[in-house]
Amino acid sequence: MADILTQLQDCLDQLATQFYASIRYISTHHDFSPVGEQEKLSSTDVTPDPPQTFLAAQRELARDLIVKEQQIEYLISVLPGIGTSEKEQEERLKALERELREAEEERQAAVQEKEKLLERLDEVIRSIRRV
Repeated sequence: MADILTQLQDCLDQLATQFYASIRYISTHHDFSPVGEQEKLSSTDVTPDPPQTFLAAQRELARDLIVKEQQIEYLISVLPGIGTSEKEQEERLKALERELREAEEERQAAVQEKEKLLERLDEVIRSIRRV
């Protein structure tokens, strides 16, 4: 599973795509109702849906946008640091840095131990060959 920021970026990309798709649908399936004194126009690029179908599709598109927006709000709410002060975040970063240094020291000790064991193993193998 991707980290929260990647999920958030994906959701924002999806929301932008949904906005585009919604606008595209509305602009290509409306009935060209005249505004004011204008006459009703027709266009080859527009294939009007029946009013009930058009309304149902608008509701579905709106519902999809709302669901995606709620997903984004949830992801934002679970971001680390939300609801904590700057001082608390700094303290947490310092604690994580200490843990990282300790883990690095342990890793280096393990590497040194591995090298010593490899040298010892090499010595044992050489002594077996001599015999």
